[in-house]
Amino acid sequence: MDPRSFGRHIMSLIEKKDLDEKTSYEMFSDVLLNRQSEVQQGAFLAALVAKGETVDELYGAWKAIYELDTIKVQTSLPGPLVENSGTGMDNLYTFNVSTASAIVASSLGVIMVRHGARALTSKCGTVDILEALGLDVEAPVEKVAESVKEAGIGLFNGMSAKVHPGALARILSKMYFGSTFNISASLASPVIPQLAIRGVYSSRIIEKMANLMKRIGYEKGMVAHGEVEGLNKGMDEISPCGKTKVIEFSRDKMTRYELEPEDFGIPRCKLSDIQSKENMEEEVKRFLLVLAGKGSEACVNFTAINAGAILYIAEKCGTLLQGKEMAQEAMVSGRAIKKLVQWVSIQDHPEKKGLNVLLKLLEDLGLKNFL
Repeated sequence: MDPRSFGRHIMSLIEKKDLDEKTSYEMFSDVLLNRQSEVQQGAFLAALVAKGETVDELYGAWKAIYELDTIKVQTSLPGPLVENSGTGMDNLYTFNVSTASAIVASSLGVIMVRHGARALTSKCGTVDILEALGLDVEAPVEKVAESVKEAGIGLFNGMSAKVHPGALARILSKMYFGSTFNISASLASPVIPQLAIRGVYSSRIIEKMANLMKRIGYEKGMVAHGEVEGLNKGMDEISPCGKTKVIEFSRDKMTRYELEPEDFGIPRCKLSDIQSKENMEEEVKRFLLVLAGKGSEACVNFTAINAGAILYIAEKCGTLLQGKEMAQEAMVSGRAIKKLVQWVSIQDHPEKKGLNVLLKLLEDLGLKNFL
C-alpha cells in the first residue's frame, strides 16, 4: 500500500470508521514487512486501539501475523491442545497466574501449548518468570514441540525471532503501550490449539475475542474479564477480588455468565494481595511457593480458580468448583512442582543449565522434598 493511502486509512480510524478485513490484512502486512515509516506504523496501531477494533480488523491482523511472521510446527499429539493467556494491558501488575495455572493444569493431564511474551504493560511477563526459573525461553519451535509432546507443556516465546522471525520481536521490543498485537499476535501460535482460556483487559472486548477465536478455528473456549471490587478497572484473568464476566463458547453456542469468588468457595482478597513483588528474586520465590500450595493464600486461590477453569474447558472435571479443588490438590501434593521440573528438564538450554538453576531455587525454599 502506498504511504498516502496508508495515511488516509489512519485518518479514517481517527474518525472512528472501521476497516474491512482485507484492508486490515494489507495494513498489518505493511507493518510486519516494514513497508511504512515507523511514524505511520505507530500512528496506525494507536489509532486502531483508540477506535476499538472490530472482529474483521482483529482477524485481518491475526491472519497477517500468522501467515507472514509465524513459524509453524506439528506436534503429532493425540489429545486436544489447550492454551491459556491474557491480553495484558490491564495495568494491575498481578502475580503471573496464567503461567502458574498452566503448570497446575498440565500436572493433571491437560496438554498446554503456551504462547507468551515478556512484560510490556506489567512487571513480570510469562517469558520473564520462566526464564528466571531456568526454562530456555529462546528455544527453537521444534524443541518446544518436543517439550509439549514429552512434558505435556511448552512455551513459544512470542517475542523471539525463532518463533516470529520477521517483525514481532522488532515491533514489540520498542513498544510500551498496549495495541492490537496484545489481542491478535497472542493468538498467532506456531500450533493453533483446539481449546483455550483467554483473559481480556476490558469487558467491552469479551465478545469480540470469543468471535475472533471461533473464526480462527478454536473448538471451545472461555473468555473472561475479572473485576476488582471498588476499583473502576479489571484484570485479564478470573478474579479473586470481585466479579468476573465470562463468555463460554463452542462451535455452535455462546453462553454468557458471571462468577464470584464465593462460587469457588474462596474469600475475596485485596488487589494488593495478588500484585507482583518489586523484584524478580522475590517474585520467583513466591511463584514456587504458590505452586507448592504454600505462602500467599490469595495467590494460591488465584491460581486454583484459573487452573480450575482450564480443567473445566479441557473436560477434566464437571464444574468450575471441582476444577478449583483438583488444582488445589495438585499444588499441595507436589504434582505441580514436579511438572515444572519435568518441563524445565526438557525445554532446557543446550548446556542443561536451567534444571540446575531450578533445583537450587527449590532447595533454598525447602521444596526439594516434593521431588
